[in-house]
Formats: sequence, C-alpha cells, structure tokens
Amino acid sequence: MYRKLTAQHVFNGYAPLPQHTVLITTADGTVVETVSKENAGDGIETFNGILCPGFINTHCHLELSHLKGVIAEHTGLVDFVFKIITQRSAAIETIQHAIAAAEAAMLQNGIVAVGDICNNTDTVYQKQQNHLHYHNFIEVAGFVPATAQSRMDASLQTQHFFKTNLSQQHTTIAPHAPYSVSPQLFELINNLPANNLLTIHNQETPAEDDFFKTGAGDFLQLYHQLGIDISFYKPSGKSSLQTSLPYFNKKQSLILVHDVTTTKEDIELSKLSTDNQQLSTFFFCLCPNANLYISNTLPNVEALLANNATITLGTDSLASNHQLSILEEMKTLQQHFPQLQTMQLLQWATINGAMALQMENQLGSFESGKKPGVVLIENVNETALTKQSAAKRLL
Repeated sequence: MYRKLTAQHVFNGYAPLPQHTVLITTADGTVVETVSKENAGDGIETFNGILCPGFINTHCHLELSHLKGVIAEHTGLVDFVFKIITQRSAAIETIQHAIAAAEAAMLQNGIVAVGDICNNTDTVYQKQQNHLHYHNFIEVAGFVPATAQSRMDASLQTQHFFKTNLSQQHTTIAPHAPYSVSPQLFELINNLPANNLLTIHNQETPAEDDFFKTGAGDFLQLYHQLGIDISFYKPSGKSSLQTSLPYFNKKQSLILVHDVTTTKEDIELSKLSTDNQQLSTFFFCLCPNANLYISNTLPNVEALLANNATITLGTDSLASNHQLSILEEMKTLQQHFPQLQTMQLLQWATINGAMALQMENQLGSFESGKKPGVVLIENVNETALTKQSAAKRLL
C-alpha cells in the first residue's frame, strides 16, 4: 500500500520541486521516490498549499512547559533567567501534564524531532512514548570554579538516567551559556569522551557581550540576586562568543542558540574554528518569538545571511513563547525580514535542523528510504506565508 501526495508546491528539504511532482511513500511514511504526475499512476491525493518534510525544532525546553504564561513579557533576559530559577518548581503531576500537552502540540504543528534542553529527568516518561525523535542535551551550569566537578557529576548522573531509560535516543552534556559556565567547567565538558554534539545559549542580549567586554551591566544584578560571589571574575575584553568558543577544540558539532547580537567578527571566528578543525560543524539556531517575548528583540539575521551562516530554527520553551510551532517562527521571521523566502525558511526548518541534530540520515528531506514526516502548509499566498498559514501533519 502506497500513499501518493502532491500539492501546488512540493519542497523536498533542499529546494522546491517542479510543478506536478508527486511524493510516493509507503503506508508508514517511508519515502519511496518523487516522480512527475504523469508517471505516478492512479490514487493521487492532491492538497492546496506547500508539501514539505516534517519540521525540526532544534532548541526547546520541554521541561518548562508548565510555566506557560507565568513570566511576564518584555522584562529582559536577566529578570527572565532569575524567574526561571526561582519559579520553576511545581507539583510533578502539573509538570507531567504540561509536558504531555506540549509534545502533543508539537506533533500537531508538524514537528518530528526536537533538540531538547534537560536540567532534570521530568521529560523521560513522555519521551518513552516515542512520539517524536529527540536529542537530549543535559544542561550543565556553574560559574563558580570550585563547583565545576560537582556540577559535572550531577549532570553525568542525569545523563546516565536518560541513557538507561531512553536507550534509542541520543544524549550529550551541553553548557548552558558563557555567563553561567566557568572555564573549569568548560574544560570538563570539552574533554568528555563521545560528547560530540553540543548546544549553548549564545549572545541573547547586549548585556551578555557587555559582561565579557567590560565586566559591567545587568548580569551583575543576576549574580547579586542569586547570592553568587563573582569577585574572582575578570572580563576577557572580547564578545561572549569570542570568549567561549576557544574552550571547544575536540571537533564537536556546535549549535549556537539565539544569536541576537552576533556580529560578522563572531561568525568569522566560527568559520575559522571549523577551518582549523577545532570544531566539525557550526549551526546558528534562531528562536525569534522567544526573543520578542523576553526582550522584544530579534536575532541578527542580516549578519548571519551576509556571512553564509548555516541557520536552523527553534521554539525555546512555553515559558518564553505562546506556542511550540516552527511555522510560527517562520512567519515571524518573514514578517520582520521580508527578504526571506519561504523556501529558504523551509530549508532551515527541515534539512538544516536534521543535520544540526545529526538526524539527516532519517529526517529532513524527501529522499528514498527516509521517514521524515510529511507536512502540509495551508493558506499560503503563492509561496508566501500569511497570518492564516497553518501546518497539518499528514504522515
């Protein structure tokens, strides 16, 4: 039994296919081939809109789903981080219910895989249902050098729990952010064996670069509020990324998330790191709706485009977003950056994301043998997204 699917536009993960292309899959969604309509035979299902592979959510915090609507918008990153730390506790039943509902929403919104940030084991039960593909990033933080080993030990215990209970899912240890990880902790992360895929929150606010360039700014308030003595700290005089990137030199793949203040010089440094084989691959993950929610800012898309950065998309968490929808992230980007074409955004949302999570052998494109999911984007104007555009999971 085969499914034969077509629409006004068919995007295969890399590029739009010729008009009247038909996608042929097995009943379970495994791609057989794409052919012209005249060679597809009978039983073709025709849809209105854009047919594309399932979306890849490269950055999410599923464990924070119970905080939807709890933290006010536009308070800035420092206040947001403080409230996440101090207000994330809740009854486990409340947390589990919110996690299940959030995952169901991602499924409905056409998402097939997630790069999920994990500070605890709250999401393990839901992930055991195998509704979505996950790469679990066990997040570690600790800015005080003396805590480096204990923080790493705790994260390794969490990782062990994930690997024991989710043996089919990939799990690595990842640093939270340059402003929350000491050089000693970075060194421990860098030297972990087989820890080849990393992600890090990067340059989410101008205050982050200020902290590293001058040692001043809003982050001093955060450490004061948390009762952390950072009198030992000496600023590097460089940007956040230029300070943290040299800590990685084991040919890892790195996903930089947010990139609000990332500059040409920062991007050039990332390219130099791969040219020198310190890192293997580099991805810049954009979460524009979270940036608007937290600080009413947007990522530096122009700099990323001008310097040929490889871009992916994420949703962040329901603590910082009204929904977990990659299509809504695409719509926001196209609204604020009209030069972005839908097919370009779809590449970020599909094959680029699959490559970032090292899942390109099974997801991200309509290629024979893959099972990438099939999504229909309805209510488009030619290929441009509209406010009414919606994603529907077909397979």
